[in-house]
Amino acid sequence: MKEKVVLAYSGGLDTTALIPWLKENFDYEVICCCVDCGQGNELDGLEERAKLSGASKLYIENIIDEFCDDYIMPCVQAGAVYEHKYLLGTSMARPGIAKKLVEIARKEGASAICHGATGKGNDQIRFELGIKALAPDLKIIAPWRMTDVWTMQSRQDEIDYCEAHGIHLPFDASHSYSRDRNLWHISHEGLELEDPSLEPNYDDLLVLGVTPQKAPDKETEISLTFKAGVPTALNGKEMKVSEIITELNKLGGENGIGIVDIVENRVVGMKSRGVYETPGGTILMEAHDQLEELILDRDTMETKKKLGSQFAQIVYEGKWFTPLREAIQAFVESTQKYVTGEVKMKLYKGNIIKAGTTSPYSLYSESLASFTTGDLYDHHDADGFITLFGLPLKVRAMKMAEVEKNNK
Repeated sequence: MKEKVVLAYSGGLDTTALIPWLKENFDYEVICCCVDCGQGNELDGLEERAKLSGASKLYIENIIDEFCDDYIMPCVQAGAVYEHKYLLGTSMARPGIAKKLVEIARKEGASAICHGATGKGNDQIRFELGIKALAPDLKIIAPWRMTDVWTMQSRQDEIDYCEAHGIHLPFDASHSYSRDRNLWHISHEGLELEDPSLEPNYDDLLVLGVTPQKAPDKETEISLTFKAGVPTALNGKEMKVSEIITELNKLGGENGIGIVDIVENRVVGMKSRGVYETPGGTILMEAHDQLEELILDRDTMETKKKLGSQFAQIVYEGKWFTPLREAIQAFVESTQKYVTGEVKMKLYKGNIIKAGTTSPYSLYSESLASFTTGDLYDHHDADGFITLFGLPLKVRAMKMAEVEKNNK
């Protein structure tokens, strides 16, 4: 009986060419597994294509709700943003995909998992760290790093290889953006984006929305309701998280929200440029931040910001299945107990404008914040506070003046 390999299958040219390549070079029985994180119509025709290419079986595994609840929401609650801009759309999907690949490998009794990530990118690290953490006994095949066996260097090479194996596919060698899509976002790399001096060709590039310039000339009013840090309703209508993100993607896309052009530092050491569309995610994270402003005390907020940045790096580097990620997430979850309330916003030409935030757990006191004297605050108390708070500065200034005097 042949050994089995589970192939992380997207249906694109790269992973389609991998099916006959794995059979030819390793004599594997190829089990394809496509993990649906919200790719939409990209999944159309996958089963026919996989079987046509020589796969013995195709699994299409829907993990959209798991993706939202177990991966997206921990990142939203942590305020995890990589290098101040990237909302981790690709990064947080990878551990869920790796987990499902391992599950299918166990179910099929496979001895290996194969992915089509390149040797220059982050995804090879994310997939493989996930697999190593969950199934250290499974062999990992990364063709793009096996240059002695994988000799194809272009899309045309892959097309020719498929044609030679009797696989006729609806692909051509014309270049296009390299994209990754799921419910949270879509990323774009390649073509003019490889030159940071060039402006993105947004008319050809954008998929989920329009530029702010092409957004409507009127604002869109929305409200989000949260309970314990999780969104539960949009505009008063209760929905699950995946439904809220789906609707926010539509509203955000129409209003030019969530388009960022980034030069980021990859884990492997190089800089890369990409354009990310995250319309719904940008709105959701902003709403969550606005609610936390009212509820979290200063020290907790400050610590959470630091750990949120670290959490983003952990996720970006593919270290989801680690004790550190679990520990930081536990801290974050403890801060979310009272993050409950409603956030109102206006969407207008790429902007998210505050329109009022309320919470039963708000620490904002109007009587304290106003310029009138309240029962809880005596202006005279500030005298002693400032004296003690500024004491180190005063002592240092006095000492420096004494030293300067003695040196004359």
